[in-house]
Order: sequence, then C-alpha cells, then structure tokens
Amino acid sequence: MSGEKVTFTQMKDGTKDEYLMLQKLEKPYLSMTTDRILDELRRQGEVSLEGYQINRLQHGLQSATRAERDGADIDWIVGALLHDIGDGLAPQNHDRFSAEVIRPFVRWDVAWVVEHHGIFQMIYYAHHYGWDENARDEFKDHPCFNSCAEFCERWDQSSFDPDYDMAPLEHFEPMLREVFARKAHDPDVMREGFVSPLSR
Repeated sequence: MSGEKVTFTQMKDGTKDEYLMLQKLEKPYLSMTTDRILDELRRQGEVSLEGYQINRLQHGLQSATRAERDGADIDWIVGALLHDIGDGLAPQNHDRFSAEVIRPFVRWDVAWVVEHHGIFQMIYYAHHYGWDENARDEFKDHPCFNSCAEFCERWDQSSFDPDYDMAPLEHFEPMLREVFARKAHDPDVMREGFVSPLSR
C-alpha cells in the first residue's frame, strides 16, 4: 500500500498529477489479475451450482484438460478453463461476463466463442424446458459458428464427468500467467477476423 490518495471527491475535479499518480498505482493492481482469477476459480470449487456431479471449478478444469489433450493452443485452453468464470457474479449472463474477462488477452475468435457458448449449449437441453434448442442458428452465418459448436460438443457439454482424470488448477496456472501478462488489446494477439482451429 502506497498511502497516496487523491484529494478530489468528484472525478471532474482531479488534477493531472493526481491522475498520473493513479495511473502509476494501477500498474501493480493490473499485474495481480491472474491472482484474482485463481482466487475466483478456487471459490468455484467451494461455492457452486447444486445438482451436478462436479463443481464449477472441476467443470472448468475438465474442459481445459480436454482442450489441452486435443492439442489446443494456449488461448483455447485458457478459454476452456475460464468459459464459466462468470457463473458466480453473473449467472444470468455468465457467458458474456466470462468473455469480457479474457477478451483483452486472447484471440477474438476465442472470446467470441466464450461469449456465445451459452446459446450454443441450448441445443443439448432447451427442449426439456420448451425452449428453442436451435436458437444458435441466428449465428449460422458467423465465421465462428462452427468453432463454437465444436467447442461446446468437445469440451463443454462433455465435461461433467466425476471420473474424468482432469489436470489440477496448478497445472494451468503458468498458462494463465502467460496469457494475462500479455499487453491488453494487442492487435497482434487478438487477430481480428482470423478463425483458428480448435486443435492442431
């Protein structure tokens, strides 16, 4: 803790020096993003949706393990690990919340798939509620449609197995640290318009 504080109580009254000081203090906070994500993942192992045979942490670990074993690259593995990170704070729109966590640091297609996986997952269960299981068809002309369908089939809907030999969270920590150490919103990372294969 630096002890430095601004004097203003309204942002419009801040001085240039105060905003430069805040910018300086923001850097160590941003560098701790991975630690906060790891904390949230651990929390998902303690407080989770009821009724499933595994908790949300295990679901993410299982999804990421499947992605890695399929030969996916680091962006897809981290996307699979964090695709439900929003469940705790945004259960009604967890997919969009999760996508915003990773969007500044991964390829655009990975972020798009995480953002839309919720509606794509409906193909497996929506008919039980009288909903439209083909709601994902509104995106049928999007270049990431097949990627999202494949992501859901291979790594999401299949990852609720308590007997699956999933890697522990510690295994994925270096990947998280590598991805979240990237420069945010770097065009060379995001590669807007490029659609990558899910596995090699």
